[in-house]
Amino acid sequence: MAKFPRYAIYYAPPEASLLDRFGNSLLGYDARRGVDTAFADGITEAIADWRELTEDARKYGFHATLKAPFGLADGRSEADLVTACRDFASVPRAIPLIRPVVDAISGFIAVIPGERSDALQGLAADCVRAFDPFRAPTTPEDRARRKPEALTPRQVEYLDVWGYPYVMEEFRFHMTLTCRLEAARREPILAMLQARFAEMKLAQLAIDQIVLFRQSDPRARFRIIGSWPLTGCASPA
Repeated sequence: MAKFPRYAIYYAPPEASLLDRFGNSLLGYDARRGVDTAFADGITEAIADWRELTEDARKYGFHATLKAPFGLADGRSEADLVTACRDFASVPRAIPLIRPVVDAISGFIAVIPGERSDALQGLAADCVRAFDPFRAPTTPEDRARRKPEALTPRQVEYLDVWGYPYVMEEFRFHMTLTCRLEAARREPILAMLQARFAEMKLAQLAIDQIVLFRQSDPRARFRIIGSWPLTGCASPA
C-alpha cells in the first residue's frame, strides 16, 4: 500500500487570481482552504452530470503536476520537504511563460500551453530530480496501478526510476478540468469551456511558483500547505 500522508509538488495559480477562480469554480473545490466551492454559474444546468465529470480532478485540486504524489522516504519529514521546497525556489532560473489555452489532452480537458516551452520542460525535470530523494520506493501495487503494460518502454523506465511515467521528455503540462471523455461527449463541453476561458483574456501565464500539496489519507482530497515564488534570472522561453 502507498504511504500516507502523500505529498506532491505542483504548480497552482496565485490565490484569488482569475485562473485560480476559474479552476476552483469548475472543480467545485478550493485546495487552499480545503472546502467545496460553488460551481461556475450555469455549469450544472448545462451539463447535468458535471459533478461526476469533475470528481477525480476535484480530489487533487486545480493544479499542474511537477512532481507526482509520493509518500515520504524513511528518514524524511514534512519539515525537511518544506525546507527543500524553499531551497529549490531560491535557485535562480528562467521563469517559464506560456500562452494558456483550454484543449483536449489524452481525452481529458485541461488548461495547457499553446506552444512548447523549453523553460517549462526544464523546470519540471528539475523538480523530478530535486525531490526524488524524498519519495518512498514505489510499491508493487502502485506500479501495477500505473498499468505498465499500456506504457511505452521509455515510460516504463521512467516509472521504475522516478515513480511516474510522464517525466522528462514525456512531461506535458496540464491543469485538468474533467475526466477522460469520449470524443462525441467531449467536443461540446470543450467548446463551452473554451468560450468561458476566453472571457478572461488571459494571454500569458507565468509558471512562477511551486506549491506543496498534502493528502492525509486515501479518502482525503489534496490540500495546499505551502507555496514559494521562483527566483528568476534570465529571459523566459
